[in-house]
Amino acid sequence: MSRRPMNGYKEACVKPVSEPATPVPAAQPPRMSPLTIPLNDGNRIPWLGFGTGTALLRKDATEAIRNAIAHGVVHLDGAQLYENEDSLGAGIAASGKPRSELFVTTKVLELPEGVTVRDKLMESLKKLGTDYVDLFLLHSPVHLAGKVRSAWKELEELQKEGLVRSIGVSNFRVEDLEDLLEVATVVPAVNQIEYHPYVFKASQPLLEFHKKHNIVTTSYGGMAPLVHHKGGPVDPVLASVRERLEKETGREVTAGQVLGLWLRAQGIPQITTSSKLERVKEYLATETLPDLTPEEVHAINEAGSQVHVRVLCKWMDE
Repeated sequence: MSRRPMNGYKEACVKPVSEPATPVPAAQPPRMSPLTIPLNDGNRIPWLGFGTGTALLRKDATEAIRNAIAHGVVHLDGAQLYENEDSLGAGIAASGKPRSELFVTTKVLELPEGVTVRDKLMESLKKLGTDYVDLFLLHSPVHLAGKVRSAWKELEELQKEGLVRSIGVSNFRVEDLEDLLEVATVVPAVNQIEYHPYVFKASQPLLEFHKKHNIVTTSYGGMAPLVHHKGGPVDPVLASVRERLEKETGREVTAGQVLGLWLRAQGIPQITTSSKLERVKEYLATETLPDLTPEEVHAINEAGSQVHVRVLCKWMDE
């Protein structure tokens, strides 16, 4: 399989996507996000992450970040590619939240000739206004073609120095992980990938590899079924689950929240975003909803397996 950088990769992996036009439930009171997932290095990652790509891509994220933190978000997912790390840092500063109570992620996409991973990290730390990040990822094996192994060894050294707490990857396929593990002393803590019911079937070999090596799968693009394949086979299953949850809780439940619960049932952190405060409150309220039943999870899996819809990084299917 080719590892050559593909034309349009940046747009293909971070293009803005519209948000699902689902009803917004009643606002929940501000609170700390309580659910965390253990990582293989002893650290924990908050289940719900607020990202600065897609809806906030290349935009000033200051107010969105400040509002997200004010309403209970503690996991903030940035990247050098998103071109807004400075406003992510400004939002953190404006929130007044102690740095120790936040979980901040950023990612390195590419390394120009003569530039090291350390160089790129120090640029990010300056923009973010912090002296460490909780999670630092290699954003893609495509743009690091021929440099993945050496870049990973640099990440391991940066972790030893305390500049990053956990290290991982994003958009890595099985063969990419196999190549990295040939030289790794530290196994990646996470692999952040596009993951939703319409890539469930295609993702199974990768998820099995993650399970074998104790790598946490992290999902971005989890709302894709509501935005990019409306009327698909998953829709009636989500509606049925919504009805059951609304009867059980006496609260309005959205299809987006059901998709979040589907991820939660698998122990997969959800990275999502929105420029709308009400949507952020909806995501946070997901954590207070009951679990899906095993039968409901299976029904979503089966429905999602009927079609294949990958929105970003389509080369993952090559």
